[in-house]
Amino acid sequence: MKVLSLSILHNPASPPATLLVSASDLSSFSFYQRGAVGEMLTFLTRTVAERTKEGQRQSVQEGSHTAHVYNRGGGLTAVIVTDEEYPVRAAFSVLTKVLDEFSQQVPESSWSTPSSISFPALNTYLQKYQDPRQADTIMRVQQELDETKIVLHKTIESVLQRGEKLDTLVDRSNNLSMQSKMFYKTAKKQNSCCVVM
Repeated sequence: MKVLSLSILHNPASPPATLLVSASDLSSFSFYQRGAVGEMLTFLTRTVAERTKEGQRQSVQEGSHTAHVYNRGGGLTAVIVTDEEYPVRAAFSVLTKVLDEFSQQVPESSWSTPSSISFPALNTYLQKYQDPRQADTIMRVQQELDETKIVLHKTIESVLQRGEKLDTLVDRSNNLSMQSKMFYKTAKKQNSCCVVM
């Protein structure tokens, strides 16, 4: 699961959308591919942002990548481009968090000059949410439950194995007890024939 890019755009009712801030992680591509992939990501981001209506969320599949878009309204749209495996729920959770923080930290008056916008939290989000469990609490709780379930299964298996070992030990103890009684009876018979005075 990988997040390739995270972008925020000013998306007025009439196109074109303006890219305000963007962060990308193209480390999985070779040095020579990064430029072309970066341009493709920018194009995909702008295109899906412009085609998403106000108040709408959507996911667009392009090859082996998915662009998740959230046009919250008020002119702001966020786009996250991930691989196919990245959970949809986590992607939209990230977009909501990013838009909330951006709208709190960056005034609307600065949207007209994107080069003056400084939003370093976007790179932090890009790195932090490479793991979708960080974005989605339900997913994190589910993972903790799965881990607990595994531990419980191992514990139950070890208890059952211990129970089998205890059963074997009890059987051996009973066999030993019966053999010792037989030895006692045989020894008593042997000793009864001769009386020492």
